[in-house]
Amino acid sequence: MNRIKESRSDKIFNTINTMILIIVLILTFYPVLFVVIASISDPDLVNSGKVLLLPKGISFEGYENVFKDPRILMSYRNTIFYTTFGTLLNLVVTLPAAYALSRKDFVGRGLFTTLFMITMFFSGGLIPTYLLMKDLGVRNTIWAMLLPGLTSMWNIVITRTFFESNIPIELQEAAEIDGCSNFRLFFSIVLPLSSAIIAVMALFFGVGHWNSYFNALIYLSDKKLFPLQLILREILVKSEFDAEMLLIGSNDSEALAKELRTAEQIKYALIIVSTLPIMLVYPFIQKYFVKGVMVGAIKG
Repeated sequence: MNRIKESRSDKIFNTINTMILIIVLILTFYPVLFVVIASISDPDLVNSGKVLLLPKGISFEGYENVFKDPRILMSYRNTIFYTTFGTLLNLVVTLPAAYALSRKDFVGRGLFTTLFMITMFFSGGLIPTYLLMKDLGVRNTIWAMLLPGLTSMWNIVITRTFFESNIPIELQEAAEIDGCSNFRLFFSIVLPLSSAIIAVMALFFGVGHWNSYFNALIYLSDKKLFPLQLILREILVKSEFDAEMLLIGSNDSEALAKELRTAEQIKYALIIVSTLPIMLVYPFIQKYFVKGVMVGAIKG
Protein backbone atom coordinates (compact mmCIF):
# COMPACT_ATOMS: atom_id res chain seq x y z
CA MET A 1 0.00 0.00 0.00
CA ASN A 2 1.43 3.35 -1.04
CA ARG A 3 1.82 5.95 1.68
CA ILE A 4 1.65 9.65 1.09
CA LYS A 5 5.10 11.11 1.63
CA GLU A 6 5.12 13.75 4.33
CA SER A 7 6.74 17.07 3.57
CA ARG A 8 9.27 18.64 5.89
CA SER A 9 6.69 21.07 7.23
CA ASP A 10 4.26 18.19 7.91
CA LYS A 11 6.92 16.33 9.90
CA ILE A 12 7.68 19.42 11.96
CA PHE A 13 3.96 20.00 12.56
CA ASN A 14 3.37 16.37 13.62
CA THR A 15 6.42 16.41 15.89
CA ILE A 16 5.28 19.57 17.65
CA ASN A 17 1.76 18.17 18.06
CA THR A 18 3.14 14.94 19.51
CA MET A 19 5.27 16.83 22.01
CA ILE A 20 2.32 18.99 23.07
CA LEU A 21 0.11 15.93 23.54
CA ILE A 22 2.80 14.19 25.62
CA ILE A 23 3.08 17.26 27.87
CA VAL A 24 -0.72 17.44 28.25
CA LEU A 25 -0.82 13.71 29.07
CA ILE A 26 1.82 14.13 31.77
CA LEU A 27 0.06 17.17 33.26
CA THR A 28 -3.28 15.35 33.45
CA PHE A 29 -2.12 11.85 34.41
CA TYR A 30 0.55 12.64 36.99
CA PRO A 31 -1.80 14.22 39.59
CA VAL A 32 -3.93 11.05 39.51
CA LEU A 33 -0.82 8.88 39.82
CA PHE A 34 0.49 11.00 42.68
CA VAL A 35 -2.76 10.69 44.65
CA VAL A 36 -2.65 6.88 44.27
CA ILE A 37 1.00 6.78 45.38
CA ALA A 38 0.47 9.20 48.25
CA SER A 39 -2.50 7.22 49.59
CA ILE A 40 -0.24 4.23 50.30
CA SER A 41 2.97 6.06 51.20
CA ASP A 42 4.38 7.37 54.46
CA PRO A 43 2.80 10.84 54.94
CA ASP A 44 6.08 12.24 56.31
CA LEU A 45 7.86 11.29 53.09
CA VAL A 46 4.99 12.71 51.01
CA ASN A 47 5.06 16.04 52.86
CA SER A 48 8.83 16.28 52.58
CA GLY A 49 8.62 15.86 48.79
CA LYS A 50 10.49 12.53 48.69
CA VAL A 51 7.57 10.69 47.02
CA LEU A 52 7.40 11.43 43.31
CA LEU A 53 6.92 8.40 41.05
CA LEU A 54 6.94 5.37 43.35
CA PRO A 55 5.41 4.77 46.80
CA LYS A 56 7.77 4.84 49.76
CA GLY A 57 7.12 3.50 53.23
CA ILE A 58 4.06 1.62 52.00
CA SER A 59 1.16 1.73 54.44
CA PHE A 60 -2.55 1.07 53.99
CA GLU A 61 -3.49 2.74 57.26
CA GLY A 62 -5.46 5.42 55.44
CA TYR A 63 -7.72 2.87 53.73
CA GLU A 64 -8.04 0.90 56.97
CA ASN A 65 -9.26 3.98 58.81
CA VAL A 66 -11.72 4.78 56.02
CA PHE A 67 -13.26 1.32 55.66
CA LYS A 68 -13.41 0.47 59.35
CA ASP A 69 -16.10 3.15 59.60
CA PRO A 70 -19.42 1.23 59.24
CA ARG A 71 -20.97 4.21 57.49
CA ILE A 72 -18.79 3.71 54.41
CA LEU A 73 -20.45 0.50 53.17
CA MET A 74 -23.88 1.90 53.99
CA SER A 75 -23.20 5.10 52.05
CA TYR A 76 -21.68 3.11 49.16
CA ARG A 77 -24.91 1.16 48.92
CA ASN A 78 -26.94 4.37 48.98
CA THR A 79 -24.81 6.04 46.32
CA ILE A 80 -24.96 2.99 44.03
CA PHE A 81 -28.74 3.01 44.38
CA TYR A 82 -29.01 6.75 43.75
CA THR A 83 -26.69 6.53 40.76
CA THR A 84 -28.34 3.48 39.16
CA PHE A 85 -31.98 4.30 39.78
CA GLY A 86 -31.47 8.04 39.30
CA THR A 87 -29.75 7.55 35.95
CA LEU A 88 -32.58 5.28 34.78
CA LEU A 89 -35.14 7.94 35.73
CA ASN A 90 -33.08 10.60 33.96
CA LEU A 91 -33.02 8.54 30.76
CA VAL A 92 -36.75 7.76 31.01
CA VAL A 93 -37.48 11.50 31.08
CA THR A 94 -34.76 12.84 28.78
CA LEU A 95 -34.97 10.43 25.82
CA PRO A 96 -38.73 10.73 25.13
CA ALA A 97 -38.63 14.51 25.64
CA ALA A 98 -35.71 14.90 23.23
CA TYR A 99 -37.32 12.62 20.65
CA ALA A 100 -40.61 14.52 20.79
CA LEU A 101 -38.81 17.84 20.28
CA SER A 102 -36.86 16.35 17.36
CA ARG A 103 -40.05 15.54 15.45
CA LYS A 104 -40.94 18.36 13.08
CA ASP A 105 -44.57 17.22 13.04
CA PHE A 106 -44.88 17.63 16.82
CA VAL A 107 -47.54 20.25 17.51
CA GLY A 108 -46.24 22.98 19.84
CA ARG A 109 -42.62 21.99 19.32
CA GLY A 110 -41.38 25.61 19.26
CA LEU A 111 -43.41 26.62 22.31
CA PHE A 112 -42.22 23.69 24.43
CA THR A 113 -38.62 24.23 23.34
CA THR A 114 -38.82 27.89 24.37
CA LEU A 115 -40.35 27.06 27.75
CA PHE A 116 -37.70 24.43 28.40
CA MET A 117 -34.94 26.80 27.34
CA ILE A 118 -36.00 29.33 29.98
CA THR A 119 -34.95 26.84 32.67
CA MET A 120 -31.37 27.02 31.39
CA PHE A 121 -31.14 30.69 32.41
CA PHE A 122 -33.57 31.08 35.31
CA SER A 123 -34.43 28.99 38.36
CA GLY A 124 -36.69 29.37 41.37
CA GLY A 125 -33.78 29.61 43.80
CA LEU A 126 -32.80 27.52 46.80
CA ILE A 127 -35.46 28.66 49.29
CA PRO A 128 -38.49 28.19 46.98
CA THR A 129 -37.11 24.83 45.89
CA TYR A 130 -36.65 23.74 49.49
CA LEU A 131 -40.22 24.80 50.35
CA LEU A 132 -41.51 22.90 47.32
CA MET A 133 -39.68 19.73 48.35
CA LYS A 134 -41.05 20.13 51.88
CA ASP A 135 -44.64 20.61 50.63
CA LEU A 136 -44.32 17.57 48.36
CA GLY A 137 -43.35 15.51 51.39
CA VAL A 138 -40.14 14.19 49.86
CA ARG A 139 -37.70 15.85 52.27
CA ASN A 140 -35.61 13.28 54.13
CA THR A 141 -36.56 10.54 51.64
CA ILE A 142 -34.72 8.95 48.73
CA TRP A 143 -36.81 11.06 46.34
CA ALA A 144 -35.03 14.17 47.57
CA MET A 145 -31.94 12.78 45.81
CA LEU A 146 -33.76 11.77 42.64
CA LEU A 147 -36.42 14.35 41.79
CA PRO A 148 -34.34 17.57 41.75
CA GLY A 149 -32.47 17.66 38.48
CA LEU A 150 -34.51 14.82 36.98
CA THR A 151 -33.39 16.14 33.62
CA SER A 152 -31.76 19.23 32.13
CA MET A 153 -32.47 21.15 28.98
CA TRP A 154 -28.81 21.01 28.01
CA ASN A 155 -28.90 17.21 27.86
CA ILE A 156 -32.25 17.30 26.08
CA VAL A 157 -30.76 19.59 23.42
CA ILE A 158 -27.78 17.27 22.90
CA THR A 159 -30.05 14.22 22.62
CA ARG A 160 -32.47 16.03 20.31
CA THR A 161 -29.56 17.01 18.04
CA PHE A 162 -28.49 13.36 17.89
CA PHE A 163 -31.98 12.23 16.88
CA GLU A 164 -32.23 14.93 14.22
CA SER A 165 -28.78 14.16 12.80
CA ASN A 166 -28.75 10.36 12.95
CA ILE A 167 -32.34 9.16 12.63
CA PRO A 168 -33.42 9.84 9.01
CA ILE A 169 -36.92 11.21 8.59
CA GLU A 170 -37.36 8.74 5.73
CA LEU A 171 -36.95 5.88 8.19
CA GLN A 172 -39.74 7.27 10.32
CA GLU A 173 -41.98 7.80 7.31
CA ALA A 174 -41.38 4.25 6.07
CA ALA A 175 -42.26 2.86 9.50
CA GLU A 176 -45.46 4.92 9.61
CA ILE A 177 -46.46 3.66 6.15
CA ASP A 178 -46.09 0.10 7.47
CA GLY A 179 -48.50 0.97 10.26
CA CYS A 180 -45.93 1.50 13.03
CA SER A 181 -47.25 3.59 15.92
CA ASN A 182 -45.23 6.38 17.49
CA PHE A 183 -44.56 4.30 20.61
CA ARG A 184 -43.37 1.30 18.62
CA LEU A 185 -41.31 3.55 16.37
CA PHE A 186 -39.55 5.02 19.40
CA PHE A 187 -38.91 1.76 21.25
CA SER A 188 -38.29 -0.60 18.31
CA ILE A 189 -36.40 1.64 15.87
CA VAL A 190 -35.14 4.87 17.42
CA LEU A 191 -33.73 3.55 20.71
CA PRO A 192 -31.81 0.59 19.18
CA LEU A 193 -30.12 3.08 16.81
CA SER A 194 -29.24 5.47 19.65
CA SER A 195 -26.86 3.43 21.82
CA ALA A 196 -24.15 6.12 21.53
CA ILE A 197 -26.22 8.97 22.90
CA ILE A 198 -27.82 6.73 25.54
CA ALA A 199 -24.34 5.79 26.81
CA VAL A 200 -23.24 9.43 26.84
CA MET A 201 -26.33 10.56 28.74
CA ALA A 202 -25.94 7.67 31.18
CA LEU A 203 -22.34 8.76 31.79
CA PHE A 204 -23.29 12.42 32.30
CA PHE A 205 -26.16 11.65 34.65
CA GLY A 206 -24.31 8.84 36.42
CA VAL A 207 -21.26 10.97 37.24
CA GLY A 208 -23.57 13.72 38.45
CA HIS A 209 -25.39 11.35 40.82
CA TRP A 210 -22.15 9.75 42.04
CA ASN A 211 -20.62 13.12 42.93
CA SER A 212 -23.84 14.63 44.29
CA TYR A 213 -23.76 15.81 47.88
CA PHE A 214 -25.50 19.21 47.93
CA ASN A 215 -29.06 17.84 47.74
CA ALA A 216 -28.25 15.44 50.58
CA LEU A 217 -26.76 18.28 52.60
CA ILE A 218 -29.92 20.36 52.17
CA TYR A 219 -32.77 17.82 52.16
CA LEU A 220 -31.54 14.85 54.23
CA SER A 221 -31.11 14.60 57.99
CA ASP A 222 -31.32 10.81 58.35
CA LYS A 223 -27.73 9.56 58.12
CA LYS A 224 -28.97 6.18 56.90
CA LEU A 225 -29.84 7.90 53.61
CA PHE A 226 -26.57 9.81 53.24
CA PRO A 227 -24.63 9.24 49.99
CA LEU A 228 -20.95 8.36 49.93
CA GLN A 229 -19.72 11.89 49.24
CA LEU A 230 -21.39 13.29 52.34
CA ILE A 231 -20.01 10.56 54.60
CA LEU A 232 -16.52 11.01 53.16
CA ARG A 233 -16.80 14.72 53.80
CA GLU A 234 -17.71 14.07 57.44
CA ILE A 235 -14.79 11.65 57.89
CA LEU A 236 -12.34 14.13 56.37
CA VAL A 237 -13.60 17.05 58.44
CA LYS A 238 -13.55 14.94 61.63
CA SER A 239 -9.99 13.69 61.05
CA GLU A 240 -8.72 17.22 60.41
CA PHE A 241 -10.63 18.57 63.43
CA ASP A 242 -9.23 15.85 65.71
CA ALA A 243 -5.73 16.61 64.49
CA GLU A 244 -6.18 20.35 65.15
CA MET A 245 -7.61 19.75 68.61
CA LEU A 246 -4.71 17.46 69.43
CA LEU A 247 -2.32 20.13 68.19
CA ILE A 248 -3.89 22.71 70.50
CA GLY A 249 -4.46 20.70 73.66
CA SER A 250 -2.00 17.80 73.77
CA ASN A 251 1.56 17.63 75.01
CA ASP A 252 2.05 14.14 73.58
CA SER A 253 4.12 14.87 70.49
CA GLU A 254 4.17 11.24 69.40
CA ALA A 255 0.37 10.94 69.45
CA LEU A 256 0.11 14.29 67.70
CA ALA A 257 2.44 13.22 64.89
CA LYS A 258 0.56 9.95 64.43
CA GLU A 259 -2.81 11.73 64.28
CA LEU A 260 -1.55 14.22 61.70
CA ARG A 261 -0.10 11.43 59.56
CA THR A 262 -3.38 9.52 59.71
CA ALA A 263 -5.36 12.60 58.68
CA GLU A 264 -3.01 13.13 55.73
CA GLN A 265 -3.36 9.53 54.53
CA ILE A 266 -7.12 9.59 54.96
CA LYS A 267 -7.31 12.63 52.69
CA TYR A 268 -5.68 10.81 49.78
CA ALA A 269 -7.51 7.55 50.47
CA LEU A 270 -10.86 9.34 50.33
CA ILE A 271 -10.05 10.72 46.88
CA ILE A 272 -9.36 7.20 45.57
CA VAL A 273 -12.41 5.68 47.26
CA SER A 274 -14.74 8.29 45.79
CA THR A 275 -13.38 8.37 42.23
CA LEU A 276 -12.22 4.80 41.51
CA PRO A 277 -15.65 3.32 40.59
CA ILE A 278 -16.30 5.99 37.95
CA MET A 279 -12.77 5.63 36.58
CA LEU A 280 -13.31 1.86 36.22
CA VAL A 281 -16.61 2.30 34.38
CA TYR A 282 -15.42 4.91 31.88
CA PRO A 283 -13.23 2.64 29.67
CA PHE A 284 -16.21 0.38 28.91
CA ILE A 285 -18.27 3.24 27.45
CA GLN A 286 -15.43 5.32 26.01
CA LYS A 287 -16.19 4.37 22.41
CA TYR A 288 -19.80 5.48 22.81
CA PHE A 289 -18.70 8.66 24.55
CA VAL A 290 -16.42 9.62 21.65
CA LYS A 291 -19.28 9.07 19.20
CA GLY A 292 -21.70 11.00 21.36
CA VAL A 293 -19.57 14.12 21.72
CA MET A 294 -19.37 14.27 17.91
CA VAL A 295 -23.16 14.57 17.68
CA GLY A 296 -24.06 16.48 14.56
CA ALA A 297 -20.43 17.00 13.52
CA ILE A 298 -20.51 14.45 10.69
CA LYS A 299 -23.45 13.45 8.57
CA GLY A 300 -23.56 11.18 5.59
